[in-house]
Amino acid sequence: MAERLATSESGEIQEIRTAVRQLCGRYGEDYWLALDRNNDYPTAFVRELTQSGFLTVLIPEEYGGAGLGVAEAAVVMEEVCRSGAHAGACHAQMYVMGSVLRHGNDEQKRRYLPKIASGELRLQSFGVTEPTTGTDTTSLKTVARRDGDDYVINGQKVWISRIQHSDLMVLLARTTPKEQVARKTEGLSAFIVDVKAAEGNGLEIRPIESMINHHSCELFFDELRIPRENLLGEEGAGFKVILDGMNAERVLIAAECVGDGRYFIDKATAYAKERIVFDRPIGQNQGVQFPIARCYAEVEAAALMVEKAARLFDAGEPCGAEANIAKMLASEASWRAGDVCMQTHGGFAFAKEYHIERKFRETRLYQIAPISTNLILSFIGEHVLGMPRSF
Repeated sequence: MAERLATSESGEIQEIRTAVRQLCGRYGEDYWLALDRNNDYPTAFVRELTQSGFLTVLIPEEYGGAGLGVAEAAVVMEEVCRSGAHAGACHAQMYVMGSVLRHGNDEQKRRYLPKIASGELRLQSFGVTEPTTGTDTTSLKTVARRDGDDYVINGQKVWISRIQHSDLMVLLARTTPKEQVARKTEGLSAFIVDVKAAEGNGLEIRPIESMINHHSCELFFDELRIPRENLLGEEGAGFKVILDGMNAERVLIAAECVGDGRYFIDKATAYAKERIVFDRPIGQNQGVQFPIARCYAEVEAAALMVEKAARLFDAGEPCGAEANIAKMLASEASWRAGDVCMQTHGGFAFAKEYHIERKFRETRLYQIAPISTNLILSFIGEHVLGMPRSF
């Protein structure tokens, strides 16, 4: 498959694939297994990925990054996942950074982007989701009221990942009550939060135990003061700040799912060739061979949609439909590939030393987050096919 990919990809993309694969090879699957067992964070891996420039490919050269596009960033995330690693530990640095790049003022960009590019600062968290509103973002209840030169934050967030391993967070809060705005997307504002300074001074962080090592937490805001200068974009226009990063997020998550899918197919194919039962390799049986072949076809189709969405994004073209479709198709394809890989390995798939069950748990998340499959179908039904809004 690698040879076939090489025929359609640029030399630069091939070089990125090779370099990321080599870097990931220094952090084998046992490294990730140990982290998963202990709920630890891959500090060494993230540091090297940053210092090698792969985690900061989207930051313009003038701020110390590579100045590449989402297409290249997607390849990085895909290869990380295909290696058996968990890209969810660090992927947000790519797309959250975009909020600062596109909506930050000159001072904010000069202040934060070079340090993010060098690894001195980590911007790993989006503070959006709340326990009572979920993906109904415009109904969120966290509020920010103006008090002199500060904004004072009160409210609660949930499933905020990597916050304990991040220096900065982009936070979304309501600055004008929903009933006082003409459109429900108005009156929301985005802020850059200095996590280390905020914790214990109006911000409480509580880790959430979950089925995967995603470092997710619940956040409680009690009179947290944020300087006015940390407002990201215009007051009341925060929904667009968040929305602009979502298409990139969906493309990158989709690329990770392609990587997961290819990981599972690689594993299943190799095992099906070497596992002998009834004096023949199990891959000779159509009942084993055909499901793997179907998964291959589905993952390759999803990969084409990821590439299309990324190219549109980098060209500045509308890509909401393509980004959403890519994320849906890739997440479903990776999950089916994981299921087939489990079935191919039989009982051994449940042994942690085979690493499959960890990746199986990790890839399941992406049919739910960062947006659920049903909401993507609703988006397609309404915005692509022009049918009535379903909710």
